[in-house]
Amino acid sequence: MSTLPFSREHIRPGDRLCVAISGGADSVALLLAIHEANTAQRDALGIGLSAIHVHHGIREAAESDADLTFVQDLCIQLDIPLHIHRADVPARAAENRETLEEAAREVRYAFFRTLIASGHADSVLTAHTLDDQAETVMMKLLRGAWTEGLSAIHPVVSVEIPTTHSQGSPRSGRILRPLLSTRRSEIEAFLQARNQPWRTDLTNADIAYTRNRVRHELLPQLRTFNPSIDQTLANLAELAREEEARWQTELSRLLPQLLLPGKPVRGGGRAVATVPGEATVAIELDRLRPLDPALRRRVLRSAARQLGFRLSFDDTTRLLALAGLATLPTVAARSGAAVHLARGLRAQRSARELRLFRESGAGSPAEDTL
Repeated sequence: MSTLPFSREHIRPGDRLCVAISGGADSVALLLAIHEANTAQRDALGIGLSAIHVHHGIREAAESDADLTFVQDLCIQLDIPLHIHRADVPARAAENRETLEEAAREVRYAFFRTLIASGHADSVLTAHTLDDQAETVMMKLLRGAWTEGLSAIHPVVSVEIPTTHSQGSPRSGRILRPLLSTRRSEIEAFLQARNQPWRTDLTNADIAYTRNRVRHELLPQLRTFNPSIDQTLANLAELAREEEARWQTELSRLLPQLLLPGKPVRGGGRAVATVPGEATVAIELDRLRPLDPALRRRVLRSAARQLGFRLSFDDTTRLLALAGLATLPTVAARSGAAVHLARGLRAQRSARELRLFRESGAGSPAEDTL
């Protein structure tokens, strides 16, 4: 294969791009493809290029060190500056009660933000492929994701870096996935055509990890029903992403009219808590009832999101039942009734409103990730 197809849509001349490289086939191919396009005699990208390698401390030290050496040698060969970040991911995972995959991801993206904040990069590029997208959509389906979850891996994620008042305006950057429409088979053909080796992470074959079971067991079975299942799942992600963007536009218009801060007080007006963790969001029942079922669910989930919580399908159904818009034997649709939801979120009904608030003493809700 003479060239590797990748998206140039969000790459502009003068951009400072940093490619995340593990040493695996996908990231090696991405670095090579960007480098070749940047040094081409015609239609060169005209960007500043560097690379980032994260030493996670998960695998055997000798194996991880060999990955780092491989990446260093490749960057020297290509004359590309390399940023190296070392982390103890197992220690972080134990401390925060995360899986190794979750902790590793958080470490990587935290360092990506650091590169953007320091001005070393305008965008960080990761080598997610169409195969990765298909696997991610399938995992989301298995876990019961909503539309935003089915959108899976986004081709572009905006990153806002908070700054202090003295530092001026917040710095912004992006995470780009230029290979999201590229198949893994194309990547290997591209590397083999150049006699370019890559590192193989043996943990990618360990079916103790859910993604590996999806990759090596489930998707091969599904291809016997639909040989194009990978593309079909990737298409589903794109449709879900577009649907979600459309809904967010609609919600941004409607929510200010539907969601009320705090709780009502005698004589009119509303009392809004000033103590962190005591915020309240309410919805008037008379405004919730006329909405169609899809919009009702999204309004309730948006109300919870304003308090920092994500509602599951079951929790959303319980809220609908509390409002008298669904039937559950365990939920009473009457004034004064209340339900306890996941991670310390609580809902209470009055004669006129459905009110959501965080229970006293509840831990911090999980934050969204990139």
